[in-house]
Amino acid sequence: MKDAMSFPDKVPVMPLPGAVLFPHALLPLYIFEPRYRQMLDHALRHHRMFCVTLIKPSCPEWQAPEDFFHLATVGLIRACVGRGDGTSNLILQGLQRVRLASFEQKTPFPVAKIDILESRGAASVKTEALGAKVLELYTKLKIKGRQLPKKVDRYLRDLNDLEMLADLMASTFINDPLRRQQVLEESSLNQRLRLIIQYLLDEIGSAAV
Repeated sequence: MKDAMSFPDKVPVMPLPGAVLFPHALLPLYIFEPRYRQMLDHALRHHRMFCVTLIKPSCPEWQAPEDFFHLATVGLIRACVGRGDGTSNLILQGLQRVRLASFEQKTPFPVAKIDILESRGAASVKTEALGAKVLELYTKLKIKGRQLPKKVDRYLRDLNDLEMLADLMASTFINDPLRRQQVLEESSLNQRLRLIIQYLLDEIGSAAV
């Protein structure tokens, strides 16, 4: 996906409490605040892309760029339905990890220059072993009644893209926003898979209580 797609140099940014978007994941959003209605209009008129980023837990609501994380995911608006009152429902598909390098605009909504981030470290036998462990833990979650949508579940059996596996698992099964942010920010795929294994073990433990 990302190899065939070009990204703009700058995109609007939507800071949200408790929301971390991963590449490959879908995020439904209801746009109602006036500033984000302006942001959506801007995105639709340009590249149909914007970033979702996590507001730091210490900030009840953001006032400045220092109040939210600067490693985020740029997403593509896959569907958008406007309502009669000016609000909109949309589906955002995560595309690529990015760093918000600088801000060309801070109000009424941020517009940031972005740096594209790639995972470091080539896939290895160790990576494959970590991926197999993640799938093993996913099987345990399925036994407890927690699973991905059926189409994705069938697809996982033949999945060779361990980055996609990591992102789908983190997006679906890790509930704590700061843990999700930690996984998002980890540039090493092996370490990312290790974090997911650790957090999935916690989820399985809590599901057993």
